[in-house]
Amino acid sequence: MKKIIAFGVIAIIAVLLAIFGRDLLDLYRLQSYITTSTEAYQTERGSWPHLTDACTGCHGSKGNSLNSPYPSLAGQPAAYLSAQLHNFASGQRVAPNMGPLAMTLSRDDIDLLANFYSRQSVSANVAFSPDEGLKEKGKQLVQTRGCAACHGGQLMGHDAFPRLAAQGHDYLLAQLNAFATGERNESSGAMKAMVAALSADERKAIATYLAALAPQPK
Repeated sequence: MKKIIAFGVIAIIAVLLAIFGRDLLDLYRLQSYITTSTEAYQTERGSWPHLTDACTGCHGSKGNSLNSPYPSLAGQPAAYLSAQLHNFASGQRVAPNMGPLAMTLSRDDIDLLANFYSRQSVSANVAFSPDEGLKEKGKQLVQTRGCAACHGGQLMGHDAFPRLAAQGHDYLLAQLNAFATGERNESSGAMKAMVAALSADERKAIATYLAALAPQPK
């Protein structure tokens, strides 16, 4: 009797596998994918909810912004990102969105964000179409003004100096204008002094060249 029941159970399982086997396999694969993806995401960004989720809307997936007025954070030096978040939190640097957000972050939160975005690969501004004349003028200005002395030979940034290559055009221009008017400052005063000697057209040319510059691996 037991053998008959066992054979019956095996037969039922065989029939179910024949009918639903493909669907069950697909369900297993989906579950495995979700589990693996979740574990990888938590390892990279921390436990849910992720701090970086609040940044994606403006700064793009993994810090590569698709909105030119908002800066790309990917590949920025961790020291620079950390300093800017502290500056936003203290009010030393003013931005309507960033100030309140930064004030909610702990020191550990800031370190997590800075280290995460500094590790991300930088994407080129493929949607940006520069004016070639402005681009060439900007290249000459960047070279003669010695921007590489602080921002690195490839303008990819290091330590407390930000990456400029492949940054959003509108963001770059806004920051150059802010330094020119005194709305934004930095401790060395080098940026304010350099930008003060530039005309509005020259600032636009520099922003054009930097936005179109292909990012280089560090």
